[in-house]
Amino acid sequence: MSKTLKFFVVAAMVLSACTLTAQNTFKGIVKYEVKSTGEIAVNIPAEQAKMEIRIMGDKLIYQNMLQEGMKLTMNLDLSQAIAYLAANDIELASYSGNGKLLIEEEQKQSEIDSMFIVDTEPGHYYIELVNGETNKIAGYTCKKAIRHNYDEDGKDHPITIWYSEELGPRYNFLFASASIVTPGMPMQFTVTGEGGKAITYTATEVVKGKVKDVDFLLPSGFTKTSEEDYKQIMQELQDAIQLLSD
Repeated sequence: MSKTLKFFVVAAMVLSACTLTAQNTFKGIVKYEVKSTGEIAVNIPAEQAKMEIRIMGDKLIYQNMLQEGMKLTMNLDLSQAIAYLAANDIELASYSGNGKLLIEEEQKQSEIDSMFIVDTEPGHYYIELVNGETNKIAGYTCKKAIRHNYDEDGKDHPITIWYSEELGPRYNFLFASASIVTPGMPMQFTVTGEGGKAITYTATEVVKGKVKDVDFLLPSGFTKTSEEDYKQIMQELQDAIQLLSD
């Protein structure tokens, strides 16, 4: 199975939690600091330099993404893009809605397992769980993982991830679109981009409590859409916008 690194392709690359293990009962908020750490600086607006993930047992929510055990749900608002095309008398062949999509994907244990199998093929990646190394982050003892990512020439570009198994579901896949998948909660990790750009997320504080059921509700008004239909809509949307820009 190809595991080429992609940035924000939504649920196509997500992984999930093993339901055979007792769920963590932690409730609270993990607060992160976001910094540019690559050779080429990335301008991070002040409102994006901090982020929070809310946790309630095996539920996680971050912005428009909700993880519940084995399932990841994301709402995606494409209404402005759809309106832009309509203003230019362009309609998508496979979609006529308002652009508010709700995408759900249930994950399989086999997909989880495949992420941790050594795979050194060019364009592929795998995650190594390192035994015996720990790091204290935001008051929690974290274990080490290494994401080995191989470019098309077969060169490895490893990234270190520190994670805590004391927080959240058994596996966290909110950031799987950036190839960040770990047991528990990733407490420090780096997302790499082209040209030497990189952004590092570091947990700075864990606040216990402070969450309730209503915090884990996604906005209403979004239409449930299959992953297959979502991919088709996105492809047509990109083609239409490219046509207008030519």
